[in-house]
Amino acid sequence: MQDKGNIAVIGHPLKQGVMAFLALAVLAGSSGVKAQAQGQMVGASGNPLPRFVAMSASKANLRTGPGRQYPVAWVYLKRGLPLEIIDEHGAWRKVRDHEGTAGWMLVSLLYGKRTVMIRGKQRSLRDAPQLTAPVTIIADPGVIGEIDQCDGLWCEIVIDGSNGWIERRHVWGVYATEEID
Repeated sequence: MQDKGNIAVIGHPLKQGVMAFLALAVLAGSSGVKAQAQGQMVGASGNPLPRFVAMSASKANLRTGPGRQYPVAWVYLKRGLPLEIIDEHGAWRKVRDHEGTAGWMLVSLLYGKRTVMIRGKQRSLRDAPQLTAPVTIIADPGVIGEIDQCDGLWCEIVIDGSNGWIERRHVWGVYATEEID
């Protein structure tokens, strides 16, 4: 077993140049996500590409191709892990993780609930979207929270039942200009 940035994984890393991770389609009408830009690519599912989703299972295989006949490259052991879907093929989604590792997962292992991962170093979350607001949560790198909303430079996330605001540049799992309400 190897440690992949605070995410337990089993297996061997994919070779450089393999396409990025892909996550589940946003469930029909379940997200307040607005399209990032006009002309955004749409996958076979009818959902935009790329897009973020989360791992719904507590254990999921990442394969080198879209099918069970392809070798397992990684085994992720973190429910709620944010992943970016970058391609679709039948019941398979090509996903990319926070380190840029990419491979294929079954769509049933993913869901449209939006999560983010704290990146870099320990971060302070605040009770309002401003640097002078009181700190409500201190989160370590790799901690996963559910997105409540994102607007401008800030996202409000929920970690273990507590809400806090964090600058979106300190999390992975949301695009720079994406609004979520």
